[in-house]
Amino acid sequence: MIYLKLFFTFLQIGFVSFGGGYGMISLIREKVLVHGWMAEEELLNMIAVSESTPGPIAVNMATFVGSTQGGILGSVLATLGVVLPSFIIILLIAALIRNFLKYRGVQAFLGGVRPCVVGLILATAVSLFLSTFLGFSDIESTLSVDMVGMIIFIALIATNFIMKKIMKRKPSPIVMIVISAGLGMVLY
Repeated sequence: MIYLKLFFTFLQIGFVSFGGGYGMISLIREKVLVHGWMAEEELLNMIAVSESTPGPIAVNMATFVGSTQGGILGSVLATLGVVLPSFIIILLIAALIRNFLKYRGVQAFLGGVRPCVVGLILATAVSLFLSTFLGFSDIESTLSVDMVGMIIFIALIATNFIMKKIMKRKPSPIVMIVISAGLGMVLY
């Protein structure tokens, strides 16, 4: 039963999501919490691990959730569920690409989807910020500021600002990751 639930849950997420993995995070979060597959804190840790491992974040999250709930078969089915809709849609678009983008309806649809994707990603970012730095697990939570997290966040913003504005260099993502890891190890 859990295998079908995993497959169809992630298939549904894959079919209704636009904007890639970051657009899917809020839907995955909602479904995982509704089904009781993980606690909020474990989910936040999963998002962090999924972000830092190679591959698309939605695939990594689906694989991780599937693995925790149904072992290897669960991870395969959850991953297949989240990937299958995109695969089918890309196959259809590839077959029709010459005529597909010239239709005004398609252009209007894609133009309307972009702001929605930005909104989903922004809502996810705000939710993660509130959960990570202020300790909100839901809207009625009380305030508990994670000062260590805030220090790391402010240090990264300051480093980024100094490198861009004062040193006139774009900071390397590797440098930012190393700084984050170093601060995390020292402060936690």
